Amino acid sequence: MQIIIFQLGSEQYGIETSKVQSIDKIKDITKVPCAPDYIKGLINLRGSIVTVYDPYVLLGIENKDRNIENILIIEVNDEQIGMLVDKVIEVVEIDNAMVKDVSASKGDAKSYIKGTIKMEDFLVTLIDINELLNAE
Repeated sequence: MQIIIFQLGSEQYGIETSKVQSIDKIKDITKVPCAPDYIKGLINLRGSIVTVYDPYVLLGIENKDRNIENILIIEVNDEQIGMLVDKVIEVVEIDNAMVKDVSASKGDAKSYIKGTIKMEDFLVTLIDINELLNAE
């Protein structure tokens, strides 16, 4: 499986590249009145209106060290969404056996966490983006 690894704060996360359509630099985001906290707003992406999500809110990450540089354009349920990330680290091919299931070790593991992957210098939390957005 191929994954894209990105950074949020001091942590690394990954999602399958099959879900990612593009990586774009941060754009002007239009706020949406009365939207939930996890929705940052809307962007115009090549003529399409795309809802931008804030993964810091979705994942419950403290956001004191935010340095958002990129928007991942992701396909979820046949719809394009944007997800803000601090930076994209790399795209890697991993063996499914490298993904350690966290549900067996932690009773409170969230359904959107597919597992963890031990890279050479850091751990990556593998996210199921469909589950993450359905959890809200």
